[in-house]
Amino acid sequence: MEIVRSQRRNGSDGSGSAASLPLYKTAPSLEFRLDEFGQYAIDRLRVLKAISDGLSRGKKPEEMDNLVGELWRANMKHQDADETLRKDIISHFVLRLVYCREEEMRRWFLSMETALFRYRFRLQNAEAQKSIMNELQLQYNVLGNAEYETIKDKLTEAARSVYFTSNPESVFYKVPFEDVPELVANRRVFILKGFAFVPRSQVVSLVCTIFRSNISKALALTNRKWRTMIQDQEKDRLAPMVEALGNIYLGPDYSKPQDCAEISLKDINQLASTSFPLCMRHLFGKLREDHHLKHQGRMQLGLFLKGVGLKLEDALAFWKAEFSQKVGAERFDKEYAYSIRHNYGKEGKRTDYTPYSCQKIIMSTPSTGDHHGCPYRHFSEENLRAALNKMGVGRRAMDDIMDKVRNRHYQLACTLTFEATHGTSCETGINHPNQYFVESRKIFQSKVNLPLVKFSQQFCLA
Repeated sequence: MEIVRSQRRNGSDGSGSAASLPLYKTAPSLEFRLDEFGQYAIDRLRVLKAISDGLSRGKKPEEMDNLVGELWRANMKHQDADETLRKDIISHFVLRLVYCREEEMRRWFLSMETALFRYRFRLQNAEAQKSIMNELQLQYNVLGNAEYETIKDKLTEAARSVYFTSNPESVFYKVPFEDVPELVANRRVFILKGFAFVPRSQVVSLVCTIFRSNISKALALTNRKWRTMIQDQEKDRLAPMVEALGNIYLGPDYSKPQDCAEISLKDINQLASTSFPLCMRHLFGKLREDHHLKHQGRMQLGLFLKGVGLKLEDALAFWKAEFSQKVGAERFDKEYAYSIRHNYGKEGKRTDYTPYSCQKIIMSTPSTGDHHGCPYRHFSEENLRAALNKMGVGRRAMDDIMDKVRNRHYQLACTLTFEATHGTSCETGINHPNQYFVESRKIFQSKVNLPLVKFSQQFCLA
């Protein structure tokens, strides 16, 4: 695999650091099997996705420390330290290849890898931290005693307002203020004459700024290599795996309608208004309005309906009733019925197709005239507010949802919508449209006597 070829130097792991915390500066010359390619990436992805959810939900730093520690032990740590390091390096470079391909994916991967690095750096001892700083060429000087005494009162005042203590740390680094934008933005550092005086406990911000910059540049380079060389060379081997990993969903399997409550055509309008997530509600409404959807819209809505329990016979009747009003029954039978049977595994390769996950929907690229995709990502703010208002979302919840959208936390925005419309919290978060439906029906079933059979979910990697 071209992307992971390099030469070992000075006995290092090839990652740019000889410490247990790699900096991923150089792709290593490690051999690994194709099954490791996928599984290692999935294990690391579990960690990154959980970090993303924790941060977007506003977990406190100490909560995030505990969360990341548990995630790393459960998914990445091995009894053999060398094997842990090997898996760490391989999984990072595999996901770098997966997430380099789109701007939105690069941005997310960069933020989550930086957050993970921040936690792991804080766990290093002082000697290891110094070694990492040297590796990153952060040659900052420790504030001398004479200069420290001249600004000691200012540092004490800053410590009192920022860290709620009147005793500042004794060791500070004097750095150009532009090197610690995070600390400056959050007013967590004392600045004088263009220099920021960073306490040792906050040096992680210095390191993370450089780490993030290095990974950002590496992602851009990997993207160019992917487009110009790797994608074509590996089109029959790695490219399909990379595409699959980019859309992977780590949760319950919603591909088998026989495991869910069946829904009937007479109930579908009520279910759409009460239990469909916004993406499916929008598609359903456009289908009723225009009596037609383009291919990707039909796939997104059709597989969702299959997953919530709409039988093939009812699906054919549902789509025919709508499309016939625009294209006629004969044309529907000739041009559209086959694809519906195909989705149910009754035509072609007879594959049992899986309903789209939130990740796959978010990463779609609808064009003019398309109605598929994620409203939280693809709608304008005005249209999204109008859609949420139609769902009965209140002003305060609306503001919270829009804040998450502006920060690109689309799945959390959907989760907040669920909570606002159902009057209850959703601790696990919404990661799949069919999950939204299942959780919604459970709530309604507990409140009123609805004619539903029980749900059962099978957990797998879809």
